Amino acid sequence: MSSPIWTPSPERIARANLTAFTRRYHAGADYQSLWRWSIEQPEAFWPAVWEFTGVVAEAPPGRPPWERALGGAGRMAPPDAVHGPRWFDGARLNFAENLLRFGDDREALVGWNESGRFAALSFRALRERVTRVASRLAASGVGSGDRVAGFLPNIPDTVVVMLATASLGAIWSSCSPDFGEGAVLDRFAQVRPKVLFAVRATRYGGKTIDLQERIRRIAAALPDTPEVVLLPYLEPDGAVSRDQGMVDLREWLADSDAPRVMARFPFDHPLYIMYSSGTTGLPKGIVHGAGGTLLQQLKELVLHADLGRDDRIFYYTTCGWMMWNWLVTSLAVGATVILYDGAPLAPDPEVLWRLAEAERVSVFGTSARYLALCEKQGLVPGTHQELSALRAILSTGSPLAASSYDYVYRAIKSDVHLASISGGTEIMSCFALGNPTAPVWRGELQCAGLGMAIDVYDAAGRSVSGQPGELVCTRPFPSMPVAFWDDPDGSRYRAAYFEHFPGVWRHGDWVERTSHQGFIIHGRSDATLNPGGVRIGTAE
Repeated sequence: MSSPIWTPSPERIARANLTAFTRRYHAGADYQSLWRWSIEQPEAFWPAVWEFTGVVAEAPPGRPPWERALGGAGRMAPPDAVHGPRWFDGARLNFAENLLRFGDDREALVGWNESGRFAALSFRALRERVTRVASRLAASGVGSGDRVAGFLPNIPDTVVVMLATASLGAIWSSCSPDFGEGAVLDRFAQVRPKVLFAVRATRYGGKTIDLQERIRRIAAALPDTPEVVLLPYLEPDGAVSRDQGMVDLREWLADSDAPRVMARFPFDHPLYIMYSSGTTGLPKGIVHGAGGTLLQQLKELVLHADLGRDDRIFYYTTCGWMMWNWLVTSLAVGATVILYDGAPLAPDPEVLWRLAEAERVSVFGTSARYLALCEKQGLVPGTHQELSALRAILSTGSPLAASSYDYVYRAIKSDVHLASISGGTEIMSCFALGNPTAPVWRGELQCAGLGMAIDVYDAAGRSVSGQPGELVCTRPFPSMPVAFWDDPDGSRYRAAYFEHFPGVWRHGDWVERTSHQGFIIHGRSDATLNPGGVRIGTAE
């Protein structure tokens, strides 16, 4: 294609967060120059992101919150260390405190399902509810390093219990109700949660799905059977079970203590355990740190997605996909997060576009598969819905076909930033994604992420351009896993990413760099399946 399919206006470029960031920290640079600076001088770039996005942390008067921004000589996986390079030694922060930094009456969370809008929480109400749940978790003996699990749909209360967990320094892990019983146990049995949050029922495709028996079996099969707390959501058809050992959230909160002050923890303190499967064995429990997750996702939301306080962001996801964790971090920007639980084409194929219209969504996130289904259904949202607030569409989960670019600009909106993005559970973020100040080329991801030293290698480990090869990352970044669960010497962690090309992160994607310094993702280079962005092994 000889010309881009979309180009931002000068006015849009001028008011972009990325433009302000460049002007403040690397004046006069174009994007490629900014990117090179970000990977060659990480000790300058990542503190600039910290300052620009307003990360909340302990800071001595007149000094930065850390002793040094990057230790380990900038190596990816030094042989004498389990966890690789160390970021922001000495810094202490609380992930939940950062997401709850706003306390006003603006909407923080809005919940939709197949019946429409069913819940909304202001930033003030969200903070109050998180504080109350955290107090009750502490009374149940949950503290720093303990695990709390959620077998939950994508609803506002799921965000509440996750933030309450994080506020205590405990570790959150979740699966969505579309996971089978065996898949849930393969994950949660490894991490032995103290408390399991669930709902009695969910709805998908117009059908109410009773989860009570599945929850009962899962809880009984887990080591050290956890306390089971049921969030109020949908009731299953027929009588509601009141089994011993399963308590309603409202009853459980009756025993809550006084609010607690949020403690602050080291930068790499564990926050999430995510799961990514290979071709054999149990899913790998990937431990992500609070600081790296926060800083990396804020960089992407603020600089690459151009998110601000007045935005309303939606992503079609479940709690079993890392895009849920990515979406929720939008609260730290002060944006309103729109959640949806249910089938993307039910009760009718236009439900998500009606949501976008009703909620005046400005950033709409989805999967490549969903956009292809919309085209197949003959949907024309730009004609049937009023989408004047919409300024960006994000797509991930699988490569976005070139024809889908045509569909978006023809049928949804001609003046919209379409950003195909690609990363993974292993990094809680993206390697390649959007640039709101640059043109969009049909079929291409626009750019390498700032701070991400990605390259394309041939089989011999040589950098190539204009031909497909392995996606690699040659320098460290803050959201690298801090560890694998139950991997005390780090051998499984190193084997997963650093053995194919010694000392270089090999991601398992087959990609091609374009003449525009963008990327085309051709698919996986390993035997892992990737339906809807959730990586599973062939055994699953």
